Amino acid sequence: MNDETADIQTTAPAGEASPHPDAGGEPAAPKKKRSKVSAKAAQAAIEARIGHKFADPALLATAFTHVSALKSARKRGDSYQRLEFLGDHVLGLIVSDMLYRAFPKADEGELSKRLADLVRKETCADVAKSLGLLEGIKLGAVGAGAGARLRTSVIGDICEAVIGAVFLDGGYPAAAQFVQRNWEERMRTLKRPLRDPKTKNPSARAIRHRGRSVQPIVK
Repeated sequence: MNDETADIQTTAPAGEASPHPDAGGEPAAPKKKRSKVSAKAAQAAIEARIGHKFADPALLATAFTHVSALKSARKRGDSYQRLEFLGDHVLGLIVSDMLYRAFPKADEGELSKRLADLVRKETCADVAKSLGLLEGIKLGAVGAGAGARLRTSVIGDICEAVIGAVFLDGGYPAAAQFVQRNWEERMRTLKRPLRDPKTKNPSARAIRHRGRSVQPIVK
């Protein structure tokens, strides 16, 4: 896996002049060295928001790398996609465990509805936004040109990729801590009703078929 850590950093402001050697002939710090320092600072800032210090910085960099930013489309494994796949399932397991413990009287149906609400892309995107992770996403020319639509669609995936990266780097306990910090309150206060009022009693509603109202068959 390639180390993409340097790509997470933000670029220097436009028009900022590069340092020149002073009159004493003392050379300025090499550009490469300054780039590494800036990359480490950017990485540390993201780790602070996530709440986990990575032993393997490449995992963190990969979690924020969109396919459009890859040099070769054939190396899709270097993008966030594989980590997103893993993180999606890790998130589901952790939230399922949280729900099981928090609602001991809830039946399987209620738990499933709560789970679906908490692991949906919109919820993951909301977590990413609340942590300020959007600025760390690395997009290539194609991704950047797609504008807000692409960014909105990928934010939830990036959040799941971060969970996958934390899981690989720190194990289940580290991933569980991240999810608990960011999903606990959301678990207690659902934004959507568990049931759609229109579907509470489907047998009592007429079924529309070719413009006619047909009463359902009761077996």
